[in-house]
Amino acid sequence: MTEALIIDGCRTPRGIGKPGKGALTGIHPQHLGATVLKALAERNNLNTAEVDDIIWGTSSQRGPQGGDLGRMAALDAGYDVKASAVTLDRFCGSGITSVNIAAGSVMSGMEDLVIAGGTEMMSTFGQGGSASSPFIDSGNARLREVHPQPHQGVCADAISTLENISREAVDELALVSQKNAAKAIECGHFDKSLVPVYKEDGTLALDHEEFPRPNTTFEALSELKPSFDSLADYPLDEDGTTFRKLILKKYPDLEINHVHHAGNSSGVVDGAAALLLASPDYAKANGMKPRAKIKAMANMGDSPTLMLNA
Repeated sequence: MTEALIIDGCRTPRGIGKPGKGALTGIHPQHLGATVLKALAERNNLNTAEVDDIIWGTSSQRGPQGGDLGRMAALDAGYDVKASAVTLDRFCGSGITSVNIAAGSVMSGMEDLVIAGGTEMMSTFGQGGSASSPFIDSGNARLREVHPQPHQGVCADAISTLENISREAVDELALVSQKNAAKAIECGHFDKSLVPVYKEDGTLALDHEEFPRPNTTFEALSELKPSFDSLADYPLDEDGTTFRKLILKKYPDLEINHVHHAGNSSGVVDGAAALLLASPDYAKANGMKPRAKIKAMANMGDSPTLMLNA
């Protein structure tokens, strides 16, 4: 079996993913994906007709992010129509799954040049037209009885309770993460991979990270109120189903300690990223210098009720 070589990778800056607050909120998700695809083509002098496939990950596939976003983004980027694309959803693992599938295709010998990536614009959430189900099971009551699936923020609090992870511990981890991000940005570690985003009229939309908070302090984090305690008890249907009740179906004695808040939870952001993968033969024939090799991949599921412990 051949190796899958990572030739290049790029991403947009992370914009604040809230309508009216982030610099990318007015950009169409397809255009955001096209930005990184176009950058890969230009940086590597690609003949896009030779791109065997584009594997794209997008978790919220509704509204502006609906349809085959990867294919639309490739066409928007000016790729040859021969460059096919598919868009997949594995929730938060969508992007890494696109890389795994692309690598597997190259390693099997089926394809020689594949792009993997994804787009997620959290500022578009709720723009899907008709009201969507508040349940991850999309209203499948039979499935819900067997595998109740709450909101991931409530799940995070449940896991921290089960694992005896304190509020202080998660705040400390958040602080370290912010400091590490600030140092990496200051040292220019992301400069090579970061590509600016431009509006339709050609003016600059964003060329730097909006999300990290380099001035975060432990004291400021300690003052923030938990984000998911009230959400846990919000009625989701006329029967009074709540996310807390869904968890208690599997863990009836669990008294959830709510430790997660806006300062120690994953960011609400907009962005897109892409990797260019090639077989050794294709890379050699086209003078491409690999940055890394993918030698093995793996994935597995775990408790759908806790959902974040896989």
